[in-house]
Amino acid sequence: MKTALLVIDVQMAFVHDDDAGAVRSCPEASENIAKLLGAFRTNGDTVIHIHHHGNDPDDPFHADAPGAAVQPFAAPQGDEGVVIKHVASGFVGTSLEADMRSKGVERVVICGATANHCAESTARSAGNLGFDTVYVSDAVWTYGATGPDGTEHSADQIHSVTLCNLHGEFANVMPTEAALAL
Repeated sequence: MKTALLVIDVQMAFVHDDDAGAVRSCPEASENIAKLLGAFRTNGDTVIHIHHHGNDPDDPFHADAPGAAVQPFAAPQGDEGVVIKHVASGFVGTSLEADMRSKGVERVVICGATANHCAESTARSAGNLGFDTVYVSDAVWTYGATGPDGTEHSADQIHSVTLCNLHGEFANVMPTEAALAL
């Protein structure tokens, strides 16, 4: 089965959040994304980078903002595809689906940020579009949040619930080593 690695929003805005003291889940995510990239590159498999560019000039992901830059370890190489999105899912308003279908891609392996936003939205879209979707549990991360009722949820709680929501419904959730064994 032809497989593509989707590397979602591994951009400097998240490094800036981390540096400002934001508590993040899955501290090993960057290392695992690098492992996935290394394996896909070594095998000559398809790698597609999806980058978020916010439309608001004050958005840390705006194309002209320092946060929109790609984290160096995840920078595209050679002829790896780059898709620019302006909403959560990498499939909405982009050529991602057409690009993958033209390459014969049937399976997508998803990693990146954040687990409960863009990575999750892209995984849900991929599953709905009929791709065999693998969501790499230890190659995504998220941050804590406060719900509309005032309840605070830790980054680890949100990460866990995201995996629970996706597994078996939209994607097969598995750790990096299992994804590499595919």
